[in-house]
Amino acid sequence: MNARPPKKPRDLVDGVLLIDKPVGLSSNDALMKAKRVVNAKKAGHTGTLDPFATGLLPLCFGEATKFSQDLLEADKTYLAEVRLGVTTTTGDTEGEVVETRPVDVTPAHIEAALARLRGPILQVPPMYSALKRDGRALYEYAREGIVLEREARPVTIQALEMLAYDAPMLTIRVTCSKGTYVRVLGEDIGKLLGCGAHLNALRRIQVGNLTVAGMVTLEALQAHANPLSLLAPVDALLSSFARVDLTDELAARFLNGQRLALNREAVTLPETPGRVRVYHDGRLLGTAILQDYGVLAPERLVSRP
Repeated sequence: MNARPPKKPRDLVDGVLLIDKPVGLSSNDALMKAKRVVNAKKAGHTGTLDPFATGLLPLCFGEATKFSQDLLEADKTYLAEVRLGVTTTTGDTEGEVVETRPVDVTPAHIEAALARLRGPILQVPPMYSALKRDGRALYEYAREGIVLEREARPVTIQALEMLAYDAPMLTIRVTCSKGTYVRVLGEDIGKLLGCGAHLNALRRIQVGNLTVAGMVTLEALQAHANPLSLLAPVDALLSSFARVDLTDELAARFLNGQRLALNREAVTLPETPGRVRVYHDGRLLGTAILQDYGVLAPERLVSRP
C-alpha cells in the first residue's frame, strides 16, 4: 500500500486579493479555493456575499487579516436588479414565489420611493439570513417553516439611485452601512410601490476604498503563472487612514508597543486626531491612534513589516 505524499507546508503569505465571486459559490468556498492556490497559511474574508450575489470579495492573507475588521465595518456599494411585481420567500431568486401583482409604476413613483429609503432607516433582518437565535441561524428556522420575530435594526443608506427602469426590471445603485440587507431594501421598494419586489441580481462593486479595479476571477487566479503577483500589499486595506512616518528610533519604540509623544517639528502629523497608518522607511509597521498633543498609541502591529 503506497503512502500518501506529505502535504506541502503552507507559506507565510501577506497581502490582499480582490476576487470577483461568481454566482452559486459561498464566500467561504471562494476563500478556500484562493487560499489553496496561493498556499497561504492564514486567510480570511472581509464580509460575506450571498451565494446568489457576485462581485468584489476582498480576501486577506497573513498580516492583512489583522486589519480585516476595518472592511467588515466599512460602507459597501452594490448594483442591484430589482424585479417588481413578484415577491419570494427569500427576497431573491433562490426562494419560491409568494405573490405576483401587476406593475403600474412610473419613474416618478420609483424616485419618490427611493427618497423615502435614503439616510438612516430601520430594517428588519430577513429570516433567510445567518443571524443567530438560540445558537441556530435564522435560515435554519426558515427552512423548517418557522418564522421568528426580529427586531428592526438601524442602518444607513448613504446613496440610492435609479440607473435604469424597463418594467418590471429596475436597476439601482446603493451605498450602505454595515449590516444592510440589499434583499430587504429591494422588498421595501416593492412595498412602497404597492406591487412587491425581489432581487433578481446583486453585484458588489466597492468595499470601503477598495473597488473592482484589480479584481480577478478564481479561474484567472488558478491559471496565473505567478498568482502571488496578483496580491495587493497589506496597506491596501488602510488607504483611508492618514499616514505617519517614523524615524529609526521612534519606529523601534513603536514596534515595542510604546506610546510616543511626537514632536510636530520632527514628524509630519495629520491636523486632527484619529486612526493612522504608521510607516518606517516605506514599510508598514501597523496602525495607531493619534491622540491630542501628538501622542501616538500603537493599535495593531505588523509582525513582518
